[in-house]
Amino acid sequence: MPESKCPVRFMAVIMYFLLLAITKPTYSQAMTEAEADSTAREIIKKMSLKEKVFEMHGHGVVRFGLSVMFSKNIKPVAAGGNKHFNIPPTVFLDGPRGVSLTKGTTAFPVTMARGASWDIELEERVGEAMAEEIRALKANYSGAVCMNLLRHPAWGRAQETYGEDPHHVGEMAAALVRGIQKHNVQACVKHFAANSMENNRFGGSMNMDERTLREVYLPHFKKVIQHGKAASVMSAYNKLNGEYCGHSKILLTDILRNDWGFKGYVTSDWQNGLLDTKKGIEAGMNIEMPASNFYSIKNIKRLLQKGEISEQQIDDLILPILSTKILFASRRDEQAYPKSLVGCRAHTDLAREVAEKSAVLLKNENNFLPLDRGKVKRIAVIGSLANVKETGDHGSSRVYPRYIISPLEGIKNYFAGTKVEILTAPVDDTIAVKEICKNADAVIIVAGTTYMDEGEYIGNGTIRDRKNPDKKNFITRTCILGVGGDREYLHLHPKDIDIIHAASAVNKNIAVILVAGSAITVEEWLTEVPAIMETFYNGMEGGNALARILFGEVNPSGKLPFTVPKSETDLPAFDSYASNADYGYYHGYTLFDKAKKAARYPFGFGLSYTSFEIGKLKLTGRNSNNGLTISATDSVRVSVTVKNTGIRSGEETVQLYIAFPESKIDRPVKLLRGFNKVYLQPGEEREVSFVVPASELAWFNTENKSWVVEKGNYEVMIGNSSLDEKMLRHGFEIAN
Repeated sequence: MPESKCPVRFMAVIMYFLLLAITKPTYSQAMTEAEADSTAREIIKKMSLKEKVFEMHGHGVVRFGLSVMFSKNIKPVAAGGNKHFNIPPTVFLDGPRGVSLTKGTTAFPVTMARGASWDIELEERVGEAMAEEIRALKANYSGAVCMNLLRHPAWGRAQETYGEDPHHVGEMAAALVRGIQKHNVQACVKHFAANSMENNRFGGSMNMDERTLREVYLPHFKKVIQHGKAASVMSAYNKLNGEYCGHSKILLTDILRNDWGFKGYVTSDWQNGLLDTKKGIEAGMNIEMPASNFYSIKNIKRLLQKGEISEQQIDDLILPILSTKILFASRRDEQAYPKSLVGCRAHTDLAREVAEKSAVLLKNENNFLPLDRGKVKRIAVIGSLANVKETGDHGSSRVYPRYIISPLEGIKNYFAGTKVEILTAPVDDTIAVKEICKNADAVIIVAGTTYMDEGEYIGNGTIRDRKNPDKKNFITRTCILGVGGDREYLHLHPKDIDIIHAASAVNKNIAVILVAGSAITVEEWLTEVPAIMETFYNGMEGGNALARILFGEVNPSGKLPFTVPKSETDLPAFDSYASNADYGYYHGYTLFDKAKKAARYPFGFGLSYTSFEIGKLKLTGRNSNNGLTISATDSVRVSVTVKNTGIRSGEETVQLYIAFPESKIDRPVKLLRGFNKVYLQPGEEREVSFVVPASELAWFNTENKSWVVEKGNYEVMIGNSSLDEKMLRHGFEIAN
C-alpha cells in the first residue's frame, strides 16, 4: 500500500477498535420491550439534532473500503452509537451463507441448499453458529436472512433465498432469525419487497395487484416479523408498482408497522437504496446505509428550516432504532464469544451436516446409488466443477473460509489410504473423457454454474438510466468483483452436456451431480444416466459430504424447494433487464397445478436410499363436529403416521397441503401449509402432527382491505412432495 495511505488506514483501525469497545454496553438488567421503549424516549428528549441524525445513517465507509481493497478481513460498517447515552452502534456483518468477507469464517451451504433440507431445527442451529461468529468478531447485526421469493429459477440471487413457496420460506427464515437472536445479535431480514430479479434491481419496477402482493410476496416477511420477532428489515433496491421500496410508505409504514405491528427499524439497501431525503423520512426509512448520502445533518437541517419535515418525525424515526438497540444490549449473554469460535470445528462439522441433509436425489434407477465401497476400484471424477472450490457467488454474501473441499478432494479424502484409483480428465477433451470412463467402475460428473453465471449483480454500482429506462447495458460485467447477475439459461453449459454424452457412450454407471443456486433443466441428457443429485453450492465441507452420500454413509433426505420444469417456456416470463416486470398471482407449483403442466421434478420432491409409508390420516378440531367442521377462528388438527419400510435409516419430510375444491374465487389448486422432517430407523413408525389455523387459509379482499376466511369445504392433502401419487386426502368444512 502507498505510504501516503498508511495514516488513513491506521486511523481507521483505531476508530474501529474504539467502536468495538462500545458495541455491547452494560445495563443493570435485561429490559422488556416497554422498558427499552421508555428508556429510548427519555434519551431522545436529551439528544441534540446532530446526535439524533447520527443514529440515522451508517459510517466507517472509508475503513470498510480500505479493508475490502487491501485485506480479506473486513472492517464492518456501523450505524449510530452514542457513548454518552450508553447506546451501542449497530455493527453490520452480512451473510446468508456465513459471516461474509471475513477471513476464516465458516462457509455453510447457501440458503437455497438449506431450504432443500426442510429442517427447521437445523436452520436454527445454523443461525446460532453464525451469531456466535458475529459476536466473536465484535459485531451485533446480521444480514443473513435473505428471504425473497424465487419467482423464476434464473434469478441470479436465487441461492440466497429458501425457495418458491411463501410458507416454506417463512418457516425456514423464522428459524434462522431465532437462532441468530438467541445470541443477542439483531437479525436483518431482506429485501423488502418483491426483489427477485437481479440485472434490473437498481430501479426496475415489480408490478402486481394488491392481492398478489399480500398473498404471495409478503406472507413470509409477515411470519418472520410476527413469529420470528426480527429486529430489523432491509428495504429493496427495486420499485414496487412504480415506487422505490425505500420510499414506500405503503410498505414501510402502512403494512410493516400499522398492519403487522413491527417494532424494530428499517435500513436501506446499500448505496442507491435511498434516493431522496424527504421521501425516505415520510415513508418510514429509519437508517440509510452505508453512509449519509441523503440522511446527512445538512440535508435534514435544510428540510427542517423549510418546514418540509418536523423534528417530531426525526424523533419518531430514531425511537425504534434506540429501543431495539437498548433491548438487545441489555440482554444477558449465556456464553462467552472468543475469537476461537470463528471457523471452529463444531461449526465446520455443522456445515458438513447441512450439506449432507440438503442434497436432493432426483433420479436413482435400479438403486444405482449408493455405490458399494468394497466393489468400486476405479472411479472417474470429471466435469467442469469436479475440482472447483466454490461456495457460491462473489457478491456481498461471499465467505472466505480456511479451506474448501471440492468434490474431487472429498472423494479422494474418503478413499485415502486405500488402493482405489481416482481418475479425472480435462473438461474440454471428450476423447480423454471416454478413455478414462470406459474402464471405470463408476463415473461421477460434477456440473452446473459458478459465480460467473449467477449471483449478486453489483456491476459498476449505477442505477438505471431514467432517460432510457429500457437500456440493457446500464450495468456491465467489467466490475472488478466479477459477479454474475441473472442466469442466461437453465440448462447445463454445452461443454458439460458434451461430457455427459461422451461418458455415457462408453459407460452407463454414471451419477451426475448438479451444482447451482436453483433449478437446472436436464432434458438433453436425462435418459443417458441412472442417477442425478442436486447439491447446490454446498459449503466448505461439500466435497466430504458428497463422498459420504455417494457411498452410503449418509442417506440423502433433501427435497426440492422449487419446481424443475421440462422447458423454460413453462415458467413465467423473465426479462432480467425489463424496466417493468409484471408479477402474476401464480408461479412455481401453483402455476403448474393451475395450468395442468407436468414438471420434470415437482416442488417438494426428493428420493431416498430407503422407502417410507405415510398412513392413518386423522383430522380433529377443537370446535368440531366429528372432527370435520371448524370455525373461522379455530384450527384443524392433523396427524399421520410415517413408517420406514426400507432397510436403511433415513429422514422423510411429510408435507401438508390444503386444497380449495369449492372456492368461489380464483385460488391455487393447493397450498403448502405445513411440513415436518422425521428421522426413522428401519421398521420404525412415528406419528407426525400438524396444526393449521383457519386464518392461514384466508384470502385478501382488495375491496374492503381485509383478510377473509371463506366458508365451505376444504381438503387436507399429505404426502412426500407436491405431486405425490399416494397423497392422503381428507375433507373438512369451515363454518360459522
